[in-house]
Amino acid sequence: MTTSAHSPAASFDLTGRRALITGSSQGIGLALAMALGQAGAKVVINGRDAAKLDAALVPLRAAGVDAERFAFDVTDEASVKENVARIEAELGDLHILVNNAGINLRRSLEDFSLAEWHQVMDLNLTSAFLVSRAVVPGMIRRRQGKIINTCSIMSEFGRATTAPYTASKGALKMLTKAMCVDWARHNIQANGLGPGYFRTEMTQPLVDNVEFTRWLQNRTPSGRWGEVHELGGAAVFLASSAADFVNGQMLYVDGGMSASL
Repeated sequence: MTTSAHSPAASFDLTGRRALITGSSQGIGLALAMALGQAGAKVVINGRDAAKLDAALVPLRAAGVDAERFAFDVTDEASVKENVARIEAELGDLHILVNNAGINLRRSLEDFSLAEWHQVMDLNLTSAFLVSRAVVPGMIRRRQGKIINTCSIMSEFGRATTAPYTASKGALKMLTKAMCVDWARHNIQANGLGPGYFRTEMTQPLVDNVEFTRWLQNRTPSGRWGEVHELGGAAVFLASSAADFVNGQMLYVDGGMSASL
């Protein structure tokens, strides 16, 4: 059976495209790299720890994914410019960018230092600006590109002890919309992926907290934590030609939490 270029099956195929996924040595970022790679994309994973990136390459390549790694700090403007240029010179054009790097520090707002506030904002928000600004000129020249910003259910809701994280993810949602408005005319689609509560290395302390997990199960219509592989289909959709007329939107993958009071 053959498929036409505009068939639903063909539109999700990422063969021939290259994706850079920031913050992808573990957790959600690694799961997104796996999903895009298994859909046919060549992936470039990123983080600051070269050893962790080398370890992350193992399952990717074992799954048949064409994967490379570039270790650099996405909050360092000069390093971002240098490494994006290196990726494009050594590997080729970047067609897909996933701004996934992020951090969450938990304590009451009045107890945060200014340095901690900047740490969260720089990694969760400013890095998306820096990396997108470095990647998008090539997308503009080619008149094609996909940007996926890993936002959060906290882009919409607040929760005690997460104020800088919530502020950064709310701002990232609005940056996503601004990217759409500025770059849609160049045939670039920028959308946000909004995970709910997923079981990751970063959330493991919450997973292990019996009281929190009980609250989560009661609060989420699906009644459970999400597993990172469950974000893959949404990421492939937003990265593919199936989403060519989807722009400036937020796609929440949260087990129904944002639909429920």
